[in-house]
Amino acid sequence: MRGATPREWFSFLPAGCRRELILRDVAWEWGAIAIDPAISSPRLANIKSFLVGRDDFIYGMTAQMGGVFHRDGSLDATYGSTMALALSEYLANRIGQRQPDASARYTLTRRQLNDTYERIDAMLAAPIAIADLSTPLGISEGHFFRAFRGATGETPLQTISNRRMDHAARLLSETDLQIIEVAAHCGIESPSHFARLFRTRKGHSPSEWRKRSKAGFLRDR
Repeated sequence: MRGATPREWFSFLPAGCRRELILRDVAWEWGAIAIDPAISSPRLANIKSFLVGRDDFIYGMTAQMGGVFHRDGSLDATYGSTMALALSEYLANRIGQRQPDASARYTLTRRQLNDTYERIDAMLAAPIAIADLSTPLGISEGHFFRAFRGATGETPLQTISNRRMDHAARLLSETDLQIIEVAAHCGIESPSHFARLFRTRKGHSPSEWRKRSKAGFLRDR
């Protein structure tokens, strides 16, 4: 494409397609989301490059990602994987003019689910990508995401966040680790982000939770 790209427009480039940019007098942010062909919907394989005007779904997704990045200084690996998968499915349905098969039932066996929980708990201190959970089960990231949600009613991101906060609550109650150390043990670099997540999940700030637990009275949500 030559000339100016209008604000809030989006372009799609398939794998192997080269794009050269010359940015002058940029008045707003420009960003790119890479979708790994190995995890994307097969329907994207034959889609050619295109440029579209404002799309409310994509605009909302990118605005949220930008907000999270500016607030926390980084994007969680699970969050990034989840957004890339969602974008892949959306583009495949929008451009391919097809809706997902509503009759398809995705789920995990009880053993697969238990193995996944154990794997999550063992990795809480590190970034967790969807591939870290799907590969050991021998299934694709997209299939795992849908199957996990079908089995639990939650996305992997929600479950990982909840288990991190449960682990944090135990550490606050049972150890004297500093709050920043507790956050690191739960795979969260930003203390402010950790505090927001903990309050949302537990109803108290980390320091309040520790104080109340030491005093012997608190009620988990």
